[in-house]
Amino acid sequence: MPSSPDEFYRIRKLPPYVFAVVNEMKAKLRAAQQDVIDLGMGNPDGPTPRAVVNKLVEAARNPRNHRYSMSRGIPNLRLEIVRRYKRKYDVDLDPEKEAIVTIGAKDALAHLLFAVTGPGDTVVCPNPAYPIHQYGVVMAEGHAAALPMPDAATFLDHLESYYRTALAKPRMILISFPHNPTTQCVELDFFREIVRLARKHGTMVIHDFAYADLGFDGYRPPSILQVEGAKDVAVEIYSMSKSFNMAGWRVGFCLGNAKMIAALARIKSYLDYGIFQPIQIASIIGLRECDEDTDKIRAIYQRRRDLVVSGLNRAGWPVESPRGAMFVWARIPEPFQKLTSLEFTKLLLEKALVAVSPGIGFGPLGEGYVRFALIENEQRTRQALRGIRQFLKAESR
Repeated sequence: MPSSPDEFYRIRKLPPYVFAVVNEMKAKLRAAQQDVIDLGMGNPDGPTPRAVVNKLVEAARNPRNHRYSMSRGIPNLRLEIVRRYKRKYDVDLDPEKEAIVTIGAKDALAHLLFAVTGPGDTVVCPNPAYPIHQYGVVMAEGHAAALPMPDAATFLDHLESYYRTALAKPRMILISFPHNPTTQCVELDFFREIVRLARKHGTMVIHDFAYADLGFDGYRPPSILQVEGAKDVAVEIYSMSKSFNMAGWRVGFCLGNAKMIAALARIKSYLDYGIFQPIQIASIIGLRECDEDTDKIRAIYQRRRDLVVSGLNRAGWPVESPRGAMFVWARIPEPFQKLTSLEFTKLLLEKALVAVSPGIGFGPLGEGYVRFALIENEQRTRQALRGIRQFLKAESR
């Protein structure tokens, strides 16, 4: 047997988990009775809509729902997500061939990569990016070609250049907007160009749409499936985690290209029996009846965004106001730019008792930034901002 986990083949391919350093330090401070405010992980703090919870309780009392479910999701749930896409995006989908229920977005992404990429296949993704976007490719034996994305237009320029110069054309493009961690947002024309390039070069596209319903100031994030011809090359991953405060429920969907959906269904048929059926039944109610709850959730994140952005700027830490997602992506303040993002994160945790995510955890081009997650109520957020303001003032003396 290997003497340590790092000797296992796939584990060796994964870098150290940077966020674990912050989590360990946070745990030690809390053990010492320090009141740490955690703005690190994007973990929604609000309750799931009451109608969804009530339906779960009702369905869980029925013994018929205690048996194995369906790996691809029960038909009525697939039908409901298809109806939602028609209602919100005017996109027509076949619930049998173009929609599958997944155990959250990570299940969809990781297992789809296993299903449709092979050893050495190139998958283009942004840098920085949510870690599974890069390392899901690595675990699937593919090659992650991470292209710089300070903004969406720059990423597109790099992608076009990559097509012109790369020896092997990419097998897949993996993108996500509103983007985690940078909060970059796009309009439909961006997706039109992605689809055009993908169709021209025979490339597949995965769009991770985790923050589909979290657009601010009137901005409504578009779906890539709204583009004509998108279903020829693309799938979209939709999650109920953020839109309905259902992170722990683990309900997601993969929608679009029928061949990719069939490949994911085939893989999943060997791996799981689907989500606990009462959760699926309750999720139908969320998609069907809880748009007002989603609007309230969006409004809460927008108020928190405004609070964090204005508070940091008043404290002398210049940050931009995002149009979407549930984060603020902040360049490390000028006096501290000689520090790495991990060093600065540890200093902020020690001096201000505020936990954030170091940018390096999202890839090399995340260095120099930290990410704030908008996951605390306004009182706690104000407390965090006071701590940060005092820390910056003390350090500037």
